[in-house]
Amino acid sequence: MTIEHTTTDALLIASAFQAHILPGVSRTFALTIPQLPQPLGGVVSNAYLLCRIADTIEDEPALSSDDKVRLTEAFADLVGGRGSVPAFVEELTAKLSSATLPTEVELVRNTQLVLTMTSSFEPAARAAIERCVRIMCRGMHRYSMQAGPQGLRDLDDLGRYCYYVAGVVGEMLRDLFCAYAPDTARRRDDLARYAVAFGQGLQMTNILKDIWEDRARGVSWMPAREFAQHGIDPGRLDPTRQDPAVTRALHELVAVTHAQLGYALEFTLAISANDTGIRKFCAWNIGMALLTLRKIVATPGYRTANDVKISRKSVMWTMALTSIGIRSNTWLRFLFKRAASGLPRVATLPAQAPLEA
Repeated sequence: MTIEHTTTDALLIASAFQAHILPGVSRTFALTIPQLPQPLGGVVSNAYLLCRIADTIEDEPALSSDDKVRLTEAFADLVGGRGSVPAFVEELTAKLSSATLPTEVELVRNTQLVLTMTSSFEPAARAAIERCVRIMCRGMHRYSMQAGPQGLRDLDDLGRYCYYVAGVVGEMLRDLFCAYAPDTARRRDDLARYAVAFGQGLQMTNILKDIWEDRARGVSWMPAREFAQHGIDPGRLDPTRQDPAVTRALHELVAVTHAQLGYALEFTLAISANDTGIRKFCAWNIGMALLTLRKIVATPGYRTANDVKISRKSVMWTMALTSIGIRSNTWLRFLFKRAASGLPRVATLPAQAPLEA
């Protein structure tokens, strides 16, 4: 698939579809992405939807491991402008089960519209998006083979998994921010130092929130070695039978996530104070993640993601308070400290460097 010249009408239709589908696949990003200035907001929205298509392939239980490998490779090629979109869509939609949400099915059916937008971007943006999707897809191959109720080998393995599904997204955002925001581009080295943590901190929050839903579908991302130190076998975790050891093990992961979000704050502060929309996008996501971690700590024995879902009022307060002093590093540090109050901490911050793709 190569689109040399995309008509204005086609781009308008594709843009309208992006605006329509985003709230259906992510309520959080439907709030935060519109804070980004245009055209950056449209680029980030497009990149998120492409990653969501890759996630849909990975999460579909009706697909075999071989199917997932083949389809994600084919999809990465499509993002790079190679292959047949209709053939990909026809095969994937035919194999999606009722486990895939209707909005995700709609997204897959309209892969061509999403890629129409991708093809209209500047070369630097397309290259950053393609790199992210390809690394994500190949990393998911590796972990789809070993995904199961037994969990991952250890915390380092969990970190590698988080890099492939989210840390690389932080690297992509660094590249996109620098491509569209000249003031921030001058701080690229500072952004690069913390980009991976921005994605990983948000991903770890989601893993902790969704632990029991993942367990119900036969998958655990919990680190087996660290859980074994508490006498816990991830393969035997049961939301209806949680003892204090499970809470302690989960709180250790909360502490690691807390540290990663601290790095994510540094990523945000490296963004030029003139780029207030980009700062809001980052700060709002970090704030909501911190409040989710607080709910997890305050709700021992939670059984579902809904049990630790933050309220709409909390979301509104996060948005309002960060917006008041979005240009001020001092203010954002203060808010982070208040939002993280009471969260467990690690004695030593984990090393933060991009992993080899």
